[in-house]
Amino acid sequence: MTPGRPVPPPLAKPLPDLTTGTTDSTDTLTPGPSLAAAYGATASDSGLVPLTVARRAPKDDDVEIAIEFCGLCHSDVHATRGEWGTQNYPLVPGHEIVGRVSRVGSAVDEFSLGERVGVGCLVDSCRECESCRDGLEQYCENGMTGTYGAKDRRNRDAITQGGYATSVVVDRRYVLHIPDGLDPAAAAPLLCAGITTYSPLRHFGLEAGDVVGVVGLGGLGHMAVKLAKAMGAEVKVFTTSESKVAAARELGADDVILSRDEAAMDAANRSIDVIIDTVAAPHDLNPYFRTLRVNGALFQLGLPSEEMPPVNPGALIRRRIAYAGSLIGGIAETQEMLDFCAEHGVTSDIELVRADHLNAAYDRMVAGDVKYRFVLDTSTLGTPSERADA
Repeated sequence: MTPGRPVPPPLAKPLPDLTTGTTDSTDTLTPGPSLAAAYGATASDSGLVPLTVARRAPKDDDVEIAIEFCGLCHSDVHATRGEWGTQNYPLVPGHEIVGRVSRVGSAVDEFSLGERVGVGCLVDSCRECESCRDGLEQYCENGMTGTYGAKDRRNRDAITQGGYATSVVVDRRYVLHIPDGLDPAAAAPLLCAGITTYSPLRHFGLEAGDVVGVVGLGGLGHMAVKLAKAMGAEVKVFTTSESKVAAARELGADDVILSRDEAAMDAANRSIDVIIDTVAAPHDLNPYFRTLRVNGALFQLGLPSEEMPPVNPGALIRRRIAYAGSLIGGIAETQEMLDFCAEHGVTSDIELVRADHLNAAYDRMVAGDVKYRFVLDTSTLGTPSERADA
């Protein structure tokens, strides 16, 4: 167990039956599911289209959320277009959810009606394995349940449907408090991009005065810059594009290094304590290893679809460098991140989009034409039909 890391509550009693009009063990009527307007894909080549999804009635431990905003993540594009393997369609993406509590189950006392809350990349885990007990639900040894496109084992293996919708129902253990000081739309990407970059910085034990290198200046990279600066670090951004030099400085970077400039890379030798690599395309890591000091670390966050050039183990051995990966964060750490962001005024730079502009936004994301995250305004989704599509 990581010292000082909060742990989640113990496994709750089994949840009651979802069948419309049935009664549970206390003879309390269990209402039927509600309907939510949504946008999602019906096939890998369908694009995003209007849909209606069924949401279960809140059980004892559930929180129903009226969604206000949902961030668009590049992984949403991969999932809906079937680029990460076989998907179950219809599929409603979205795992950066911010909204207000509209109903709660009888066992919920930590959330109140009207409170602004959030849901990130997972909505359940086994709650029993060592990782879950340590507050590392993202590394659940029996597999976490993703916010969309995953089998919900506590609810008859129904496929989870995400936040491009007007509502969602989530177990209270996976719901987060959104601090009052955060702009709700700009806070939505914190639930993925924010925690993805915060977690490795915390794991490394970043301290004020340390030097952080950030490779890539997209949705993840711009959050890494902001968070590292808020932690008191000196930040150096690596980029292949001269056009991003000014943008990096506007975000707070202390230095910008053109990674194709050999002289600039040589000048950065042994100058950095930890690197956050956000690039999702194949690239050579060995030049970045040379910029790390003894006991430095490079965290790989971007996940290329093709093989990366080989790592030279000598570069790691000669300076005791760690090469590691990192995946979002647990629930307790995500709440810690939100509270930190509220305290330091950190949010994502966003562009709001309407539901009928989602497909254009996807194309712009693929082209890298966004500074730095799109967020869906769910008030533009319209109203659900009388029959659920999913």
